[in-house]
Amino acid sequence: MKTDFNQQEEYRAFLNNIRAEREEPTNLVKVVFTIVTAILCAVIVCIILVENNFFVNSIPSSSEDITGLFKFSRKQRNSFEVPFAPRRQNILLLGVDSNGDGTDRWEGTRSDTILVVNIDPRTSSIKAISIPRDSKVYLPDNHGVQKINSAHALGGVNLVKKTLKETFGIKIDKYIIVHDAAVEKIVDALGGIPIYVEKKMYYNDYAGHLHIDLEKGNTVLNGKQAVGYLRYRKDGLGDIGRTQRQQWFMKSLFEKLHSPQVITKIPEVLNIANNYIKTDMSLYELSQYASMARSIHNNSIEISTLPGAPNQKGAISYWILDPAKTQEVINRMIYRDKPSLDGVKFKAGIIYSPKRESDAEAIKEKLTDLGFETNTLKLTHLSHSRFVANKNIVTMDFFNWMEKKLPEINNFQFVYDPTENFSVGSDFTIVLAEQ
Repeated sequence: MKTDFNQQEEYRAFLNNIRAEREEPTNLVKVVFTIVTAILCAVIVCIILVENNFFVNSIPSSSEDITGLFKFSRKQRNSFEVPFAPRRQNILLLGVDSNGDGTDRWEGTRSDTILVVNIDPRTSSIKAISIPRDSKVYLPDNHGVQKINSAHALGGVNLVKKTLKETFGIKIDKYIIVHDAAVEKIVDALGGIPIYVEKKMYYNDYAGHLHIDLEKGNTVLNGKQAVGYLRYRKDGLGDIGRTQRQQWFMKSLFEKLHSPQVITKIPEVLNIANNYIKTDMSLYELSQYASMARSIHNNSIEISTLPGAPNQKGAISYWILDPAKTQEVINRMIYRDKPSLDGVKFKAGIIYSPKRESDAEAIKEKLTDLGFETNTLKLTHLSHSRFVANKNIVTMDFFNWMEKKLPEINNFQFVYDPTENFSVGSDFTIVLAEQ
């Protein structure tokens, strides 16, 4: 165990490192050809995060039209320029369902996925809040108490935006709406998405035309399977389990998008997007955001779900938000509040699968050498490895510092979860699953 003096030296070095990194200019210069690819990335990211996703009123319907917009040499470079101003913006991503064959894709449809993405061009970082669709809220314009996913069905995107502003104080700058038919088509166009299915998933909803039959283990999901994986809720976790799968699916999607083979899929994906994605963003705005998205890595993306607890009222199941913790998440993710880390001593936790016991012991030893009090817990059913911030004082900067000290957690997904579902009396928890 290191002395208090050595611990203070470690933290002082950590804080100085953060200050130095903030002073370094961010290189956002990209080849135009890469920007075109990044547009595809932005489309797919929306699809994945939003369980069913797609965008665009403004994208041309053919590959010939889109290529005409980018007649530049590969040697010519564009710098990233944010539309309007270099300020943070909140992008609303909605995944909407279908009312049946022959109905309007956008009118009267519920939003099964609601995601607010806070983009900061100055730091090239993204913070995303997933709002459980069953969240119990009061809808404006005299619609009364409802599940938040009813807002789009009752008043379209304007009512959703108004609900977010009046309920959470979140002002939406732009929106992207994706129809649920898009996910299946996009995944198939990409040739499937590799994923680790954490458990046997079997479910049939004949009325809703949803049939899920997935075996546990590594697999490549086709379009229908991806929809089933993203919509599966019969695991005792309901919306929260589904939200977690959206996040894991997003991570796999990011990895897929970095493969060179994706470039050849652009025309087909754009054609799908033209029919199944709706947005108030222009092609120029989309290209600018996509340019930034292409430069963002996992250690600049933070995801959280609004905390609460399930509650049954008669035949209706609600997600009751925790007011204090919900505000804490919003302050962190939307307003980018950062607590002071001077003098803070974190408590570490490790939750691990039986097969990862030796890895857990090795990481615990390193954490102890760094001066952390560390608790461990062995669990038999762990789906994905990740780094979980249980307390607001555990920031992305701290995680990036930890990655340098613990290469074992490099490329781990960072999740902020104040509900402490994965915690062993710890401020942060390293989850070591078999995968």
